[in-house]
Amino acid sequence: MKLFSSVNDVTDINQLVNEALLHKQNPYAHQQLGKNRILGLIFLNPSLRTRLSTQKAALNLGMNVIVMNMDKEGWALEFNDGVVMNGTTVEHIREAAGVMGQYVDILGVRSFPGLVDREKDYSEEIFNKFVEFCGVPMVSLESATRHPLQSLADLVTIHELKTTARPKVVLTWAPHVKALPQAVPNSFAEWMCKADVQFVIAHPEGYALCDDFTGGATITHNQDEAINGADFIYVKNWSAYEPYGKVFGEHNDWMLTNQKLTLTNNAKVMHCLPVRRNLELSAEVLDGPNSLVVHEAGNRVWAAQAVLKQMLQAL
Repeated sequence: MKLFSSVNDVTDINQLVNEALLHKQNPYAHQQLGKNRILGLIFLNPSLRTRLSTQKAALNLGMNVIVMNMDKEGWALEFNDGVVMNGTTVEHIREAAGVMGQYVDILGVRSFPGLVDREKDYSEEIFNKFVEFCGVPMVSLESATRHPLQSLADLVTIHELKTTARPKVVLTWAPHVKALPQAVPNSFAEWMCKADVQFVIAHPEGYALCDDFTGGATITHNQDEAINGADFIYVKNWSAYEPYGKVFGEHNDWMLTNQKLTLTNNAKVMHCLPVRRNLELSAEVLDGPNSLVVHEAGNRVWAAQAVLKQMLQAL
């Protein structure tokens, strides 16, 4: 594997999930594989779980890690070609990414969408420019439209804890105080549509995701109907795809509570974190026995380790 940007870069999803769980059982089995190899982690936006889990995964594989927070430590990057750089940008992506590729064996990049220009965001301009100019294998640490390391960890968690062969998995929209990207729900939907699960998406009217990510899912505007009999519920807010980046009303009744969980098959509750308590998800659920949010975050290490191992083997 030389690129990990979506589920479409994975040849065998089940094999990758099982490999992640093998790493969980024996984290240091492949330490020699990463010896004298460098992983560069470039963050254009904040991170907690993605940075720490990917860094730990690399260390487990014997790699050295360089981390740079471009928004605080780097020069302002220019991504457009043919411009006179007489404004606020200082360094062009052509040179910046090219130099990064001189220093590392694998490069990870995290960037968020602007939520203003849908065509620009969905073209994945920033991530694809890094791919074009860095010259080394690349892993997405979240992009404008996807968060594949998170989604792999989510699938690992479901596979690890399921009690039926083909569990019912529900992605449900949740309230928030601001417009959030569609990257996590897009990515989760894309992975679930290729996994062996019964997959349902529930959201208020106006919050439909791009069809490119939801093919094969059952979609409803009735949350109670969606979670009825569910084995896993994935809670996440997102802004509208059309009109892009917009929000419509508060919909506070969409927050998941213990009362709503009585409709489910004692469903386990997931969220990518960070989560706004008693807004996106009730504290009673987060602090209760159905919550998987910390366990799920722990699996971020093994998901990243499985991906990095395959990348190291391809060097």
